Amino acid sequence: MRIKRIVHVFMAIALVLPSFLLTATGGERVAAEEGQSQNAGQYSSKDEVVYATLTSSGERQEVYVVNIFDVVEEGNIVDYGTYSNLKNLTDLSEIEQKEDTVEVTAPEGKFYYQGDKNDADLPWDITISYLLDGKQINPNELVGKDGEVEINIQTSANESVDSVFFENYMVQISLNLEPEIFDNIEAEDGVVANAGKNKQVTFSVMPEQAGELNIKADAVDFELEGIEIAAIPQSMAIEGPDMGEMTGEMQELTDGIKEISNGLGELNSGVSELNRGVLNLRDGSEQYKTGISEIDGSSNELVDASVSIDEGLATMSTSLSESSGEMDLTELKELPGGLSQLAEGLHQAAGGLTELSENYTMAYSTLNDEMVAIPDYEITEEEIEGLYMSGADSDVVDQLVETYAAARTAKGTYSAVQEAFEAVEPTLNEVSGSLTEMANTMGSMATEIASSLDDMDVADSIGELQEGLESLSSNYKEFHAGLLSYTDGVGQLSNSYNEIHDGIVELSGGTGGLETGADELDDGTDTLYESTKDMPEQMQEEVDQLLADFDNSDFEAVSFVSTENEKINSVQFMIKTDSIEKEEQESNEEVEEEEKGFWGRLMDLFR
Repeated sequence: MRIKRIVHVFMAIALVLPSFLLTATGGERVAAEEGQSQNAGQYSSKDEVVYATLTSSGERQEVYVVNIFDVVEEGNIVDYGTYSNLKNLTDLSEIEQKEDTVEVTAPEGKFYYQGDKNDADLPWDITISYLLDGKQINPNELVGKDGEVEINIQTSANESVDSVFFENYMVQISLNLEPEIFDNIEAEDGVVANAGKNKQVTFSVMPEQAGELNIKADAVDFELEGIEIAAIPQSMAIEGPDMGEMTGEMQELTDGIKEISNGLGELNSGVSELNRGVLNLRDGSEQYKTGISEIDGSSNELVDASVSIDEGLATMSTSLSESSGEMDLTELKELPGGLSQLAEGLHQAAGGLTELSENYTMAYSTLNDEMVAIPDYEITEEEIEGLYMSGADSDVVDQLVETYAAARTAKGTYSAVQEAFEAVEPTLNEVSGSLTEMANTMGSMATEIASSLDDMDVADSIGELQEGLESLSSNYKEFHAGLLSYTDGVGQLSNSYNEIHDGIVELSGGTGGLETGADELDDGTDTLYESTKDMPEQMQEEVDQLLADFDNSDFEAVSFVSTENEKINSVQFMIKTDSIEKEEQESNEEVEEEEKGFWGRLMDLFR
């Protein structure tokens, strides 16, 4: 108020100056100015600064607009707006207002005038509430209080005002807090900074956004300076960040996913072939298991037959040694037939072993090929963890890891028993050859005995026959002992192969699950690649869209006062709430007045 009074004083001085201070050409100058006032002036741009005061709760009080013209040609300026009062802030020229039209003669340069619009609504509804120790309190009752103070500020669009301001203006709200009063300041979404000796808390509300702002602090003897609210256009151009490095890294990621997808496709094909091979191996193993079981089952019959032959030879040999030349050779004539039957049985056993050996060779070859085909990859824990982190189905990855472990175990077990597998075929061939040789020997014996019985002189040949039977019986005991070893080996092989076959069946189930898991994982990585291959471009588009949402560099300012005003360069809002402070007590001390001069007494006239 003191500054306004001084301005008024100088205006009065200018009015009461004696006329002799004016130059002799004053009359001519006045006439010239009156002529110029009738000429239309020109201005290049106009700015509007809207000032407003609010109560400490946010209700509107006073509103006035300072209009600023950049006059390029002196003369009459026409502006538009409805004001309750006008003030020329540049010179002493009168300002005329007719309804919503304002006219003034403005000199070249900056020209300022103020218009009051106390009935004008602001573009934002602002509500401010206060809490003390968690309880709502009237701001006027908060003065001088101690405790935890919470200030809530809400801003929203005023639907009765042109939305261009709410949609394009950024609102900045500042609170100036004295450290002697406020401590432990908390301002979510706000910035706390030093401003001289005080702390300044600043909030920003972006265009088209409602504000929900909160500040908490411990207060002692509460007082608060007016809250300052400024609104300016969000018209600066925002330079986009360099996305090249980020999109490049994202491209590397998608390329890596593609490589993983391709690799898993190849793995899936390999696993499918492995599973088919293991299924074939399981079928062959089943046949081999059945065959060796049948041979093992017939071993008892073979051993019983061999025992009978051995006993028969022993009996015949004993009978011959006890018999006279008159002995009955009827039973002896049956011997060639028995030997022929035994030889036939041995031939069949040898043939079965030969077929078993061939089947075993095929099965073992398939098993070996499939076992060798299982990759020797050693997947580290870090690589497995990376697979879990890739976004693939964790259940599928669990199956894949479990099958990988089972495959590694199966391959390790196979390597440990491979020597035993390799020994089976030679053993089968050796036993089959021995049986064939024995069968041939038996056949020859049967033929020779039958021929000998037809041609021999019993009296002369009985001794030779006895000796031959004793030798045959003795040799047959060795053959029988070998046959027992063979049947024991077949039994052990049959029992051991049951475990091997169970392992092959388990491996078959594992490779089946592996094929299913690999197929699902392959599908998952294909889907992942399809969903990420365009991510670099999508990221760039999202960033561009985000920047476009906040880049209002093409915003053209409009007048807050009237839509008829043109050449608007900028419109700004400067809003401040009432301070919450103690009332100053008037001092009762009398101030000794000094003797005043002319200018002092003159200024007192306007106080």
